[in-house]
Amino acid sequence: MQMHKEAGWRSIRRRFGRTATALGLMTAVACTSAQAPASVAGAGLGPAKPDDVSVATWNMCGVQQWNCDRTGGPKDKFQQLRNLIGNSDVRVLLLQEVCSEDLSSSALRLGPEWNTVFEPYAEVDSAGTRTAVQCTGQGRGQAGFALLAASRLEDVELIPTEQPTVGLHRGILCARVPAQRLRVCNAHISLRESDNEHPDWDFRDDQLGSLFAAASTDDRTIVGGDFNSPPPAGDRNPSAWVWPSEAYTTFRECDQKGSSRKARATHTDGTKIDYLFTALPRTGCEVVDTKASDHRPLVMRVTRPSEAPATPGVSTSR
Repeated sequence: MQMHKEAGWRSIRRRFGRTATALGLMTAVACTSAQAPASVAGAGLGPAKPDDVSVATWNMCGVQQWNCDRTGGPKDKFQQLRNLIGNSDVRVLLLQEVCSEDLSSSALRLGPEWNTVFEPYAEVDSAGTRTAVQCTGQGRGQAGFALLAASRLEDVELIPTEQPTVGLHRGILCARVPAQRLRVCNAHISLRESDNEHPDWDFRDDQLGSLFAAASTDDRTIVGGDFNSPPPAGDRNPSAWVWPSEAYTTFRECDQKGSSRKARATHTDGTKIDYLFTALPRTGCEVVDTKASDHRPLVMRVTRPSEAPATPGVSTSR
């Protein structure tokens, strides 16, 4: 599900002369205007209302060779998925660093209503050759990022993003969830210094800009994932410039209260790098403790919009 096209250069003043690679657009989306977000109610999830739905993001740390060999195996990670679904009533999950065969096995074990969309990470060399990253361990497949939902996923698309010229390519994966009247986008943003030929180039501002531009096309969208960036809070954050202004204004983050950008940590090192944003009314936010990853799952409950997403297009299921 990988297509390519040239991306326009953004932030040229910071990266003059850079060659960019973009993931290609799979399908077009209908344009609608974003509505003003509501404030979050409370620090936890609290009681759910009939029109509430919970969405989670979780970096599963399932790629053992990426310092994940001590975060549990596939059984541990499946148990955490099942707990999120059972304890927090999560119906849609945005997953990063998951192995394709682990994902397929989890969906089958969860039940016939569960569907997935998966995109592999790729290593790109100096000649431009792409090689999908393989998970270590027999029969675990490729490493990548994915969507997992308790209903069909439709209008699946890869959002064009600038990526390192040489190095690891991550990306942004979006789909509609008509049963929940939502659209979701899962982003795994590049680490700083991720270009092996140009370690001084930083791609996070371009990628976050592309993500929130994609969110702005439909006011029923929830975006999230592993952004590999702390919140733009305080004077000591040298990465605050990577954030587009609409992130905390037009959209609100799961843990956001008022105008504050501070939030609870989602990584075991004490930082917040995992996010969920939406313009929909938020009714709860929860950071879930787990021993099955170095990231804690983040769960956001929102009020479903009154209308379902626009006319279905490309549909994908496991």
